[in-house]
Formats: sequence, C-alpha cells, structure tokens
Amino acid sequence: MREDWIECKLSELSTFELGGDWGKSPEFSDDNYIEAFCIRGSEFRNWNNEKGKTASLRKLKKQSVEKRNLKENDILVEISGGGPEQPVGRTVVIDKSVLINFKNKNLVPTNFLRLMRPTNFTNSVYLNMFLKYFYTTGEIIRYQAGSNNLRNLKFKDYLTINIPLAPLPIQRAIVAKIESLFSDLDKGRADLKKAQAQLKVYRQAVLKKAFEGELTKEWRENQNNLPTADELLEQIKQERQKHYEQQLEKWELAVKTWEKNGNEEKKPGKPRKLTEIPLLNNDEICDLPSIPKTMLWTKLGEIVWSVKDGPHYSPKYTEKGIPFLSGGNIRPIGIDLKNVKYISAELHKELSKRCKPEINDILYTKGGTTGIARVNTSEIEFNVWVHVAVLKPIEMIIPFYLQYVLNSTHCYKQSQKFTHGVGNQDLGLTRMILITLPVCSNIEQKQIIKEIESRLSVCDKVEQSIIEALIKSDALRQSILKKAFEGNLLSEAEIEKCKQEKDYEPASVLLEKIRRK
Repeated sequence: MREDWIECKLSELSTFELGGDWGKSPEFSDDNYIEAFCIRGSEFRNWNNEKGKTASLRKLKKQSVEKRNLKENDILVEISGGGPEQPVGRTVVIDKSVLINFKNKNLVPTNFLRLMRPTNFTNSVYLNMFLKYFYTTGEIIRYQAGSNNLRNLKFKDYLTINIPLAPLPIQRAIVAKIESLFSDLDKGRADLKKAQAQLKVYRQAVLKKAFEGELTKEWRENQNNLPTADELLEQIKQERQKHYEQQLEKWELAVKTWEKNGNEEKKPGKPRKLTEIPLLNNDEICDLPSIPKTMLWTKLGEIVWSVKDGPHYSPKYTEKGIPFLSGGNIRPIGIDLKNVKYISAELHKELSKRCKPEINDILYTKGGTTGIARVNTSEIEFNVWVHVAVLKPIEMIIPFYLQYVLNSTHCYKQSQKFTHGVGNQDLGLTRMILITLPVCSNIEQKQIIKEIESRLSVCDKVEQSIIEALIKSDALRQSILKKAFEGNLLSEAEIEKCKQEKDYEPASVLLEKIRRK
C-alpha cells in the first residue's frame, strides 16, 4: 500500500447501515414503493417485479420506508440466503441505470439486504469493487453464520474488515482503469461464451445427422446383408421376451430358496409382465424424419427390459456411506459426485431389491432438470433417488448408442413434452417409455458411435481450451483487483496526474474529516 493511503474499517466509510424494517404497524402498501429484494451476480434484482407485479411492503412503518429509500451510490449488501455453492455477502452499487429502470418508484431494501451509504470522501464504485474483491477471495466465509442451506452474514463483524483508503482522485482513476480493463476482459469472455454456445449447436447437429443415417451413408453402401426394419423389430421382440423369461427363472429360484429358508423374509415378488408398448402407426411415422431402410423408428419402452426409479421419499442420510444420486449428479459427460449425499449400506441393500444401478445401465434424469442420459461406467456402488430413472437396454442396443440418441434434440424435446408439473417437475416412467427414437443393427450402432465420437472428441478439446481460457480470465480479473487495492495498478505517470487535481489530499486527511463528521 502506498504512503498516501491508509487502512481503515468498513464502518468508517459509511454514514449509516440499515436493513428492511418488519415493524408491527399495520400493513403499509403503496404502488410507488418497490422492494430491493435480492442480488444476482453483479446485478440488482427485484424478485416480485420480475414476475410482473409490484411488491407490497408487508408491515413496514411508513417513516422507516422513507428513511430507507435507495439513492444513487448506495451499496446493498446481501446478508441472508446464501448456501454452500454461493456464500452470502454479495454486493451491488445503486447507479443511475437502476433508478431509471424503475422510473419514479422508490426502492427500499428487505431484511435480506443491508443498505450502506458511503461518505462524501469515498467513491462508492471503488468501495463496491473492493467488497466484491474481498468476496471472491473467499475471505467472506469467515463472516458467515447459519446452516449450509441458509447462511447469514455476521454484519457487525463484516463492518470491521479493513479497507485500503486512497486519495479521492486515485480512487476515481482506479475505478476508471479497472472498468477499462474489465471491459476488454468481458469482450473476450463474451466471445468465449459464444464459441461455447456454437459448440453446443454443433454437437446437436452431429447427433441429428447421426440418427438420420447421414454419418454412416458411405459406410452402409459398402455393407451387405444389413437387417431390414422388419427384421430389427422381430429381434427386439425376441430379446425382450428372452429377458422376461430370464427374470422368471431367477424368480423361481429365489422362491425355492425362500421356501427352503423357512419363509423368514418377505416372499420375492414375481416379475411384471412385459409392458405392451403401442407400435408406431403410419401417421406417426410420417411425422418423423426420414431414415434409411436399415433403421427402424421405435419407442424407448421397446428397447429396454427394465425401467425403474429410486424411492419416492427422502431417505435418512449419513455423513459417509453409499452415494445416493439425484438428478443434479447426472451429467452428459459423467456422474458428478461433488455434492452427492450418502445413505447407509443397510438402506442401500434394501433399496437395491427394487432398483439396482449396474454398469452399462442408462441413468436418465426424470426430476428437476429432466431428459439427460448417461451410461453408468462407474465401478463404485451407488443408489438413486426418484429423480433418476435406471434403464436396462436389451442386448442388441449398445448403451452409448442409447445415451447419444436420448441426448439428441429429437428425444430431448419429447422428454420436455412428457415432463409434467410446475413446482415438482417429473418425467414419469410411463411417459418416458413413449419417446420415439431410431434404432439399427448392432454393427451400425458401433459405426454411428465411432462417427459421433470422432467429431465430438474435437469439440471436447476445443471446449476444454475455452474452459481454461475462462479460468485464466477470472484469475486475471482477480490479479487486476489485487494490484489495484495494493496500490500497484496505476503507473507513476497516472498517479502524478491525480496529484494535480484540486481535491487531492492524503487518505489520512480524508479519514480525519470522516471521523470529525
């Protein structure tokens, strides 16, 4: 820190700190007032206003409302609502654009926020930039309280954090330089995000061409004796029947064992009869994309011999044990165990009697974010919640073929159509089996997978480069802020120019003026 700078407490740079006031006076409602409800990223958001209606101010004292009217340069600090992924403590400065956006409405904070009004000797954007930097360093965790799911900011302690106070012209110059550098970074980041979006479109284009037979067109021309659609249909029927008979045999053996052991446990349940899936009629087929004669339009339920999901209740969780996956743990690129929950081995054994995920099963999200498929390649034991369906394909279907086709736009759109509910969205088992998809011979499936992966592997490398560039961009942003608040961002020439301004005086003098007021 430079010699004309000084370190002070955050509380010294704000004239007052106020939050929402939930008083006991009768409800106060006025269309001229809007609640500043929450902060998202670096933006100010009004939750109720985003839904198209003005928030009523519940039980707010009128004098408190007037006192809390937000003004330009005020800073809002989020003090409640954070969690493990997003700690509480984000900040936003109220600028002209916010006030103009809400026209002549008066903005007031709720109890989720605290209002800070910087002194005349503190540039509000400079102060807000430091608070954001402080947040992103991870130091904000030391000022958290509450549970993992709902954290609160220990605001009194937060006000004691040390702020590097610079002379006012230096503050303004630092803000201008950071904004200029960040503008360049934002442009580069926008280009990277655009490239990511284009990769997503390209991936879907690859899948579309794959499952309409275009990627294997030349390959098919060099093949002999590929099965026809009718032959594929007959093979599907035979394999489904074969699996059902195998399950019957296992059940009969289990019953004999049960009888031999003296009926101590519950009698094994008899396998359900094969679900009859209505065949596609000519009108339905006419509405589908055209495919080669070596491919057949069918329904998901016809190419799997088992479709089950996890328990329809929240089990008792343990700190360690068997991973218990929900929809959020399933990604197209694999299983994400980052925030996985655990159940006991005993409960896992009990739940596995009904639904046991095994290698090469398809894990298909049916709750929350629905319609994402992933082949289970994990060697570890795990179980799934109701939000995940476990699909067991028949032998002629290669698991990765089914994964790719279910993640194609054609199938994904159907999964969204079959997803019902508003708050608790669900892609029901009896609906998902009606999803139409193209199938072909095992040998052509292998070729399709090969063609897909040869193209998507290039995408993966490009996307990894983009991800690394985005990480570097974030690191550079942090480096810029670190230099700024250590006094090393501005050049000597820029500092000398600041010293020529009329209001230039050492930060120690500014702090004395603040303390006198």
